[in-house]
Amino acid sequence: MSEQTAAKTPVDFWFDPLCPWAWMTSRWVLEVEKVRDIEVRWHIMSLAVLNEPKLDELDDHYREMMSTSAWEPVRVVTAAWQKHGADILGPLYTALGNRIHNDGQGPTREAIAGALDEVGLPADLIDYADQKDFEFDAELRASHKEGIDKVGQDVGTPVIAVPGADGGQIAFFGPVVTPAPKGEDAARLWDGTLLVASVEGFYELKRTRTKGPDFSNL
Repeated sequence: MSEQTAAKTPVDFWFDPLCPWAWMTSRWVLEVEKVRDIEVRWHIMSLAVLNEPKLDELDDHYREMMSTSAWEPVRVVTAAWQKHGADILGPLYTALGNRIHNDGQGPTREAIAGALDEVGLPADLIDYADQKDFEFDAELRASHKEGIDKVGQDVGTPVIAVPGADGGQIAFFGPVVTPAPKGEDAARLWDGTLLVASVEGFYELKRTRTKGPDFSNL
C-alpha cells in the first residue's frame, strides 16, 4: 500500500447489488472519492437476509422477490469475493449495477453473466446464483451482520461506516439521494452527512420520497 493510499480515510460501504438506492449512493461515494481523501472498501449485505424474519409482513410481490431473485446476485458476488478476494467487489458491483439498474436489465442471468465476463471472472460463478445450500452462506451472513450491527435492524442498504474522533466508527444508513450528486455537490453532501452523523444522540433525518431513482447521470 502506498503512503498516499494509507493516508486516505477508509470508508466501509455495505451493499446489496439488487438495491437501486444503494447503487445510487455508491455512485455518489465514488464521486466523493475524487474530491475528498477517502478510500471506499466494499462489503456485502443482503436484503434477503434482512427480511427473513419478517417475510409474512411483506406484500406478495416483495415477499416473492426476497425469497427468490434477491438471493441470486448477492450469492454470486459473495462467491466471487470468497474465491477471488475482496478487491473484486468494487469492479463486480459496478459491472452488475450498470446492467441491473442503469441498463434496466434487472437481476437476470444475462446481467450477472455479462458482469462476470466484463471483470474477467470465471463464467461458472453464475452457478452459485441458485445454489440453495449456498457454500458461502456463513460468510455472507457474517458480512451482513457486521454492517447491520453498526446501525440496527430498522434500516436497509447501504450502510456506511467511517472512523470517528474517539477511535471507533461512525455508521449510518444511506444517504438516500437521487440523482447522485457530482463534484463539489457530492463533497458538500459528504461533509454534511458526516457532520450530522457524528453528533452523539443523532438518529434520523427524513422526508417523504417524491420520485424514484434517477440513473440518467450515471
